[in-house]
Amino acid sequence: MSSLFTPFRLKDVELRNRIVVSPMCQYSAVEGVIKDWHEVHLAGLARGGAGLVVAEATAVSPEGRITPGCAGLWTDRQGEAWAKAVAAIKAAGAVPGIQIGHAGRKASANRPWEGDDHIADGDPRGWSTIAPSAVAFGANLPKVPKAMDLSEIERVKADFVAAARRALAAGFEWLELHFAHGYLAQSFFSTWSNKREDAYGGDLEGRGRFLLETLAAVREVWPDRLPLAARFGVTEFDGSDDLEEGIEMVRRLKAGGLDLIDVSMGFTTPTAQIPWGPAFMAPIAERVRRETGLPATTSWFVSQPAEAEALVADGKVDLVSLGRPLLADPHWPYRAALELGVDQAAWTLPAPYAHWLQRYRTA
Repeated sequence: MSSLFTPFRLKDVELRNRIVVSPMCQYSAVEGVIKDWHEVHLAGLARGGAGLVVAEATAVSPEGRITPGCAGLWTDRQGEAWAKAVAAIKAAGAVPGIQIGHAGRKASANRPWEGDDHIADGDPRGWSTIAPSAVAFGANLPKVPKAMDLSEIERVKADFVAAARRALAAGFEWLELHFAHGYLAQSFFSTWSNKREDAYGGDLEGRGRFLLETLAAVREVWPDRLPLAARFGVTEFDGSDDLEEGIEMVRRLKAGGLDLIDVSMGFTTPTAQIPWGPAFMAPIAERVRRETGLPATTSWFVSQPAEAEALVADGKVDLVSLGRPLLADPHWPYRAALELGVDQAAWTLPAPYAHWLQRYRTA
């Protein structure tokens, strides 16, 4: 039996295999409301055979969007639109998940194919950004954000809670908090972006406070029977020994009620020296999983079935998250099952597809 195609159970949720659709922004919503494209996109990925489909980074407030085209969950209308996509994912046999977050100082940006930089001052499409400290990211994102006061911190935590409630009402069964990639939560944790001198800055306890308090607030409204995960950047690849702190933060998140960690990088400084290469995050994910005891997944340059199989079989991760390989081939899970010699590989697909592929497999 292939390890990649062994079912995975977490809380009351069972995935048909260990293949996860990583959240991938489509930048195609209007006022935070997803459109027909999102339903087609997500249902197609679910139909392809993945066990879990995690919908794109979804803003908890208008100011929390990366771009004007980003999806949201700050209104009931947005939640109702998501409910249609959830139904489509479930109809295709996958578990529906969603990632919620706040872009912080990386917000108010043009869509990637329109520049991937901050919207110019004076452009009515843009808005003011907030962050733990008034420190710009730099490079293509030069805007200096407003340093959040304590009331704004409380408001954003409440926005996360409200978005979690709407995600549950829409039918999502897996919730991921976006605590990575230089967005608001990660920028609280990182010394590159957090220069505060109050209870939300300074040492690990202070810089991790926003993350832990947000997790605790969401945990209060997200049912214990359903998985609550987080994508977190455990290292910046900036030449420091910050991974030790990153792993300690994961331990604290676990103690706070986190069920699974999606191991990623900080992306808090444009000067990071990221060692891009095949499955380069896997050894770090393995260490995080081993030292914290928390179920883990990771992504980044995993594309071949044998590679994904080895990551699970060797105990580096519990789940393998894929992005671009699934965009290029939504039926990657079926192809992987064939390559790995899974008996009756067509069973990785919905029944109507399996019927035709099994009946006419020699045609």
